[in-house]
Amino acid sequence: MIIHHGTDTIPEIKHPVVTSGTFDGVHIGHRVILDRVKEIAHKNGGESVLITFWPHPRMILQPDTHGLRLLSTFEEKAELIRSIGIDHLIRISFTRDFSEMSSEDFIQNILKKKIGTERLVIGYDHRFGKNREGSFEHLSANADKYGFVVEEIPRQDIDSVGVSSTKIRNALLSGEVSTASSYLGRDYTITGIVARGDQIGRTIGFPTANIVVQEDYKLIPEDGIYAVRVGFRERRYQGMLYIGKRPTLDGINRVIEVNIFDFEGDLYGEYLTIHFAEWIRGDIRFDDLHGLKTQLTADKEAAIRLLNP
Repeated sequence: MIIHHGTDTIPEIKHPVVTSGTFDGVHIGHRVILDRVKEIAHKNGGESVLITFWPHPRMILQPDTHGLRLLSTFEEKAELIRSIGIDHLIRISFTRDFSEMSSEDFIQNILKKKIGTERLVIGYDHRFGKNREGSFEHLSANADKYGFVVEEIPRQDIDSVGVSSTKIRNALLSGEVSTASSYLGRDYTITGIVARGDQIGRTIGFPTANIVVQEDYKLIPEDGIYAVRVGFRERRYQGMLYIGKRPTLDGINRVIEVNIFDFEGDLYGEYLTIHFAEWIRGDIRFDDLHGLKTQLTADKEAAIRLLNP
């Protein structure tokens, strides 16, 4: 897959079959659209193209909405789209100026002039351009004028999947990571760098790697203990993850700490990818470290059972 940053240097694309959208999380509902784009491109000897917008439009148009958390960084989204087999990913910087572009300008200047679109595939009720004025109905009525074929994915095809990015976010914020994974068609993941912590876990037999997720917009699931798999240098390990403020230690800041089973080594400065498998329990305050250790022993046993059914 070729990633194009902007539309100024896009080379000639062979019979482009195009779709567009934010595609946050690239969930199974998005797959319905992307698979159709691939199918048409293959049938017509063309290439598949996805236009996506970054940052997420709500971050620009609703900057006071601090609660927005995304399911994927741009790098994660790009890798997911690559794995699906899309030929071209066009990243358009979403700015306030861009948000003022009319649907007619988007069609003429980007879809036609820059890309040479021959077929456009959109999800039902998809809107684009300033004030979301562009629609399937408008595109269909002006197909001869624009010179490309437009196809709308039927509502029933999308609704039958029963998935949306909002549903996935709500599931993760409730700790329902297995539900989120079923909607995504894969494990939900976060990636972060290992930073030095206070090493209290080592004193009770549960050393942890303190993970810092550098993208503050990335959604972190509900506080608690999770059974996870940990990706590190092309290998994957089993473990359990804690998210919370460590009430037993009178903590103030929210932390993400993972205890990796059957692993020894220095991880400081390394990147780890956490694959959420299942929620084990919520965050609990214990009277002392002994009580915490006892519970962590039970948590590890539960994690091993969940990870090895």
